[in-house]
Amino acid sequence: MSIALSPPPAQRLETARLSDRLAALIEAQIDRGALAAGDRLPTEQQLAAAHGVSRTVVREAVHQLKSQGLVRSRQGSGVYITEPPAHRALAFDPKLLESMDAVVQMVEVRRVIEGEMASLAAIRASTAQRNGLKRALLAIDEATERGELGVEEDLGFHRAIAEATGNPQFVRLLGIIEAYVRDAMTVTKGHESKRADFMAQVRREHRAIVNAIVARDSKAARAAAIDHHLNGERRLIVSGVIKPSRVKKR
Repeated sequence: MSIALSPPPAQRLETARLSDRLAALIEAQIDRGALAAGDRLPTEQQLAAAHGVSRTVVREAVHQLKSQGLVRSRQGSGVYITEPPAHRALAFDPKLLESMDAVVQMVEVRRVIEGEMASLAAIRASTAQRNGLKRALLAIDEATERGELGVEEDLGFHRAIAEATGNPQFVRLLGIIEAYVRDAMTVTKGHESKRADFMAQVRREHRAIVNAIVARDSKAARAAAIDHHLNGERRLIVSGVIKPSRVKKR
């Protein structure tokens, strides 16, 4: 059967990440039993109208729910709630990036993951992958020269490191957190772009990571990746965005 969403049908979503908010709202309905296995979601148009969002936002929210195994599409029929999965897929709180503390928390998560990724990439990267990292650096430089933040190019650089580990699980993990990383990176790069010395530091840090990977120095690669994220936090301190107590000295 089709079931309308509660809370009130006039509830509108007004935060920056509308698709995350809508997905979280539907997930909460499922968790407390307001939506049960076999129920059909309202149509894309109905959800968009009820929550004051675009149909693109609705599609993105439903995609998130599908990736978690909470709903599935039936061709020509609609989207239905599935039986509760035995294990819930990894997901971050959609409120994650509503404060600068939360942005720093994501930077910390990346530091842990990407330090090891860089170390493994130094051991395992093929010649083609090492060359790909150099091209990824060039893409960031070109975006900067165009006056852009280069967020997508920066994401591509870190994705290339994940691929160079030879472990597809790192690539999948980055895919899971990429939306949150993109928002955190937009914040940090937005502050860094205001100072030429910060931009130069970031460029040197990226090159240090690549140079260590190319040299097959796993210890140096890990250290360079960790320092890159620690220095990113320090730049936020200098910019007056976060308090000094957030960053530990190395």
